[in-house]
Amino acid sequence: MPDLSRLVILASGSGTNLQAIIDACKDRTLSAQVCAVVSDKIQAYALQRARDNGIPSIHFDWLPYKQAQKPRAQYDADLAALVKKYQPDLIVLAGWMRLLSMAFLGEFPSRVINLHPALPGTFPGVNAIQQAFQAYQAHEIQETGVMVHYVPDEGVDDGPVILQEAVSIFPSDSLEDLEQRIHQVEHRLLVDAIRKVNEMIKE
Repeated sequence: MPDLSRLVILASGSGTNLQAIIDACKDRTLSAQVCAVVSDKIQAYALQRARDNGIPSIHFDWLPYKQAQKPRAQYDADLAALVKKYQPDLIVLAGWMRLLSMAFLGEFPSRVINLHPALPGTFPGVNAIQQAFQAYQAHEIQETGVMVHYVPDEGVDDGPVILQEAVSIFPSDSLEDLEQRIHQVEHRLLVDAIRKVNEMIKE
């Protein structure tokens, strides 16, 4: 059996993309293991998904830092120290809703990747799917998409692209229709991107 790459997943929400990674690891279509799941939100269902699969789940809250008026860099440095304990080959931001500073990213050069539900150069930040849907309704675009990219610095959703895929928008679509179609692509593209990065690491 080949050596499994070690993944740490950072997630702030329900963790459907985390589940896609876990499932791919289980059925061995992805030669990796999820060594820990970290969330900044105690209510994030991603933590429950980790527990259900016997994966260490860690709630790492920003609020105590904010209340103590500690800088974001201190939170990120402490988060990096926590993640390092799991000796990850790759850190995957799968619905992680906090911008990471160089206090974190500088500790893991070329080892942090992010999933974003838009094509490169379009709709950075939050609510990307909703922004794309509104742009389509305004006849500004015909399609949107999904990308997985490296996170080398503090730029928002603009690092070097690993994989991308266009997603059509149809006249009959509701926002929910578009969201569902994008999420289906996300689950597949993120696993494919992790596999591609793993292969490059091994070369």
